[in-house]
Amino acid sequence: MKTKILIIFSLCLLLTGKANAQWVVTDPTNLAQGIINTTKQIVETSTTAKNMLSNFQQTVKIYDQGKKYYDALKSVNNLIKDARKVQLTILMVGEISDVYVNSFQKMMRDDNYTVEELGAIAFGYTKLLEESNDVLKEMKDVVNITTLSMTDKERMDVIDKCYNSAKRYRNLVTYYTNKNISVSYLRAKKKNDTSRIIALYGNSNERYW
Repeated sequence: MKTKILIIFSLCLLLTGKANAQWVVTDPTNLAQGIINTTKQIVETSTTAKNMLSNFQQTVKIYDQGKKYYDALKSVNNLIKDARKVQLTILMVGEISDVYVNSFQKMMRDDNYTVEELGAIAFGYTKLLEESNDVLKEMKDVVNITTLSMTDKERMDVIDKCYNSAKRYRNLVTYYTNKNISVSYLRAKKKNDTSRIIALYGNSNERYW
């Protein structure tokens, strides 16, 4: 029973390969590892690029390449509660990348920010992504089949902890994004240019984050 969550989750991941003919799952943790690698590369790019533009262009490229892992995991349905929590934790980290890439692309077209401010915003996204990725690595180690010394309760306690941490980071990214957009909105309001900002980001009901 110690590996119940792993076995169930592994079977669900294998079903992903059946749902998507060109996606073959050979390791029960390879989707999680793919997402870990993607977010790690984004973080590393953000700290080594010579300038913000080249940094973000590379970030988008890495994100697009890694999106297959998120899409494959999203296609897994009908999981039991415990395995669903593992899936949702991984997906929330992917969602953080999604919000970062898609919202920051819009911010770069927004002349209400200075170049320095955009750099600071990108740095904030990178730190949140880096910390959420650490949560995912912790959970992957628990789900990994080699961690047989843990009891069911210990395993599920760590998964619950990781799930709650990922949810907190996802909510922080949403809050961070909306706060940055509100700065642009206030500046646009002073210039009687709010319609353009709403057209760019959407109103509060239209934003997916």
